[in-house]
Amino acid sequence: MAYVKLYRSELRHNYEFLDELFKKHGIKWGITSKLLCGSRGFIEEVINLGIGEVHDSRISNLQVVKEIDPETITIYIKPPPKDAIPDVVRYADISLNTELSTLHELSDEAVRQDRTHKVIIMIEMGDLREGVMREELLNFYEKVFKLPGIEVVGLGTNLNCLHGVMPDGDKLIQLSLYKQIIELRFKKEIPLVSGGTTVTIPLVLRNQLPVGINHFRVGEALFFGKNLFTDGVIKGMSDQVLELYTQIIEISEKPVVPMGELGMNPQGMRTEIAEDDYGKTTYRAIIDIGVLDIQPDYLIPVNDEIKILDASSDMLVLDVGTNEKGYKVGDMIRFKLKYMGALGLMSSDYIEKRVAD
Repeated sequence: MAYVKLYRSELRHNYEFLDELFKKHGIKWGITSKLLCGSRGFIEEVINLGIGEVHDSRISNLQVVKEIDPETITIYIKPPPKDAIPDVVRYADISLNTELSTLHELSDEAVRQDRTHKVIIMIEMGDLREGVMREELLNFYEKVFKLPGIEVVGLGTNLNCLHGVMPDGDKLIQLSLYKQIIELRFKKEIPLVSGGTTVTIPLVLRNQLPVGINHFRVGEALFFGKNLFTDGVIKGMSDQVLELYTQIIEISEKPVVPMGELGMNPQGMRTEIAEDDYGKTTYRAIIDIGVLDIQPDYLIPVNDEIKILDASSDMLVLDVGTNEKGYKVGDMIRFKLKYMGALGLMSSDYIEKRVAD
């Protein structure tokens, strides 16, 4: 059976790297756990790091966090859907918001539950996902400050997650200036400027992060060591926190070229044949995952001699060349993962999740 393995030591290594980096620059941060899809065992590992603050985009996942450790600060990191508002107030200490009507309902629910719900107002800085338009910001804040049961604790922005707009000094300086403008205009303190995610970490490493950006929401760098500017790994970090283990269920020497008339496969693709492939054979290994679990493009074989050929719903076919390593049925094949691939695997009930030292 295929399973995802989380290596505790690698996770701890990346956490300590980031924690030291952020402390050096006076930055508060929390771990974005949405990749873990509510896996209790993996979330326990995150909480045991000692972070004290966990972010997620699914309220059921934050409920798991609170069940494990009620003292962990939880942040709901997208504008809340209205039918989830009671649970958002119940399980999220803070939520990211952009809609005044939603904030009115959060206010009403916070009063009903006799709680103060904290909010970070997101500002549109160019990536065109969530965010209040800048020309509307002061009017927006003026109305939010008047809501009972609501405490504005920060402003923030999101970059790179939709159109790939990269953070730069100008955008982040603007963001920190909005904090100053709002504080002067309304005589209210805004403690957090949440302008950082994984994509912003290279600016910290290069000492190019503007003064005033004091809060980060980090997931991909923690679990993959990712540098989104270079598409590589941040120097000193590990890309082996999570790996996929799959089992060979068939291995045989077969022709390279399929036999018979070719039509569309179930994915709507037609196989293309190279002229020099005719007459060749290779060892093909079938493993126990398929596109139901993950798109093949999100897999990175640990062994260089393995080539991913294609997949059907529940099986993936590998080319292992002449099979010099002597692979056989029952052997495990390991893969590193890209973020979106790991997200699919973690959301699947068919993939076991294990922790190892």
